[in-house]
Amino acid sequence: MLVEKPSFGNIFMNLASDLAKRSHCVKAQVGAVLTKDTRIISIGYNGPPAGTHNCDEEYPETGCARDAKGSCSLALHAEENAILYASKNGTDLEGATLYVTLSPCLSCARIIFSTGIKKVLYKNSYAQYKGLDKDEGVEFLNRFGVETQQVLM
Repeated sequence: MLVEKPSFGNIFMNLASDLAKRSHCVKAQVGAVLTKDTRIISIGYNGPPAGTHNCDEEYPETGCARDAKGSCSLALHAEENAILYASKNGTDLEGATLYVTLSPCLSCARIIFSTGIKKVLYKNSYAQYKGLDKDEGVEFLNRFGVETQQVLM
């Protein structure tokens, strides 16, 4: 009997969703998986830099202070954490694919483009989450040749 196997895309997006549950952010939990071919090269989730504090422990009711755009003033985004970890370990990201549970913000999109990541698959819209008119990060990536696609699961 032939058993249908899940696609690597589904496996990676499910892993990103599971990683999001590791986040200590009180407001949003986001996970990311960086891959090349069928191999995981890095993972990340949103939260303050290692060695600082955990928002859900230090500010359990409100989360940490907000910046001018209403975002966490202390946290790294899931994409940033995955990219920084890969970079710290000397991993080449040229041609990699990023699976992330929330589409990249504009700032993360610039970093994604600059590292040579060629494809971004995301589950939910950052613009919709933030109540914005458009997904600036997705538009930036598309404009400069990084393939982006929302994955509905």
